[in-house]
Amino acid sequence: MCAVTPQALPYLLLLGSLYGTTLIVSRFAVGQFAPTTYISLRFLIASLGYALIFIFSVQGRKWPKDRRVWGHSSLLGVFGTAIPMVLLVSALLYQSSGMTSILLTTAPAITVLMAHFWLPDESINLRKLVGIGLALGGAVSLVALGENGLPDVSQANPLGYIFTIIAMVLSSIMTIYIRKYMQNMDAFDVSSVRTFIAALTIMPLSILFIGFDFSQVNSQGFMALGYAAVVGTFFATIVEFYIVKRFGATTSAMTTYIVPVVASIGGVFMLGEQITVGMLFGMLLILGGIVVLNGGEATA
Repeated sequence: MCAVTPQALPYLLLLGSLYGTTLIVSRFAVGQFAPTTYISLRFLIASLGYALIFIFSVQGRKWPKDRRVWGHSSLLGVFGTAIPMVLLVSALLYQSSGMTSILLTTAPAITVLMAHFWLPDESINLRKLVGIGLALGGAVSLVALGENGLPDVSQANPLGYIFTIIAMVLSSIMTIYIRKYMQNMDAFDVSSVRTFIAALTIMPLSILFIGFDFSQVNSQGFMALGYAAVVGTFFATIVEFYIVKRFGATTSAMTTYIVPVVASIGGVFMLGEQITVGMLFGMLLILGGIVVLNGGEATA
C-alpha cells in the first residue's frame, strides 16, 4: 500500500471526517424523516449544487451531453447510489452510525473477492485471500456477537446487518462496473449525473408510497438534512474528486481507515452511542484485513 504523503493527509482527514459526521447526522435524521424522504431530499439538494456549477460554468464545466456518460451513470445512480443509500440509512434505524461505518469498511474486501471472478486482471493471490478472510471474519464476529452500538437496545435487529450487507454488495458490483466500463469518463460529470438520477429515482417512490410528512421534523432535523446534502454529499464529492485527481485513487481509498473512527467516536459524544470491546475487536480485524489487501505497509 502506497504511503500517504504529508500533502495528502489533511485532505484525507477532511474527507474521512465529512463522511463520518454525515453518518452521524443521518442517524439523527432518520428519527424524524422517513429514510426515502431523507435520501431523496439530500440528493435533490446536492443536485442543485451541481446544476449551479454547470449553469455558471465554474472552471469551464458544461452539463454533460455524452450519451455514454448518461447511460452508465444512470445505472450507477440507481444501483450504486439510490438503492444502497436508502438501505444504509434504513440500517441506521437498527444500529449505530459507528457500527454501520465499521461494517462498511469491509466493502473493499467484498470488491476484491468479486473482482476475482469478473475482472481478468484482478485475480486473488494468497495475500489478498488472507486480507479478505480477516476483513470478512471481523464482520462475521460483529454479527455473531449481536453488536449494534445502541445503548438502549440489548438485542440487535438483523435488518440492520442485512440492509448494510446488501448495500455493500451492490456498491461493490457497481465499483467493478466502473472499473470495467467507466474508467475514461470524467469523474465530476459522472458524479453529477449519478446524483441527479438517484434523486429522480427515489423522489417519485417516496411521494407515491411514503409521502412528505414533515410534522415530526424540527429545526435540528432540517439542519441535519442540509449538512448531509451540502457537506456530506456535494462538498465531499468535490473533495474526493480533488484527491483522486491530485493524489490518485489508491490514496483516496485511505479514507476507509478514518470514517469508522470519526463515526464511532462522534456517535458516542453526539448521540450517546457506545463502543464495545466486540466492536473494537471486529474493527481491528477488518482494518487489519484491508491493510493486508493493500500490501501490508503502514501508512501515515
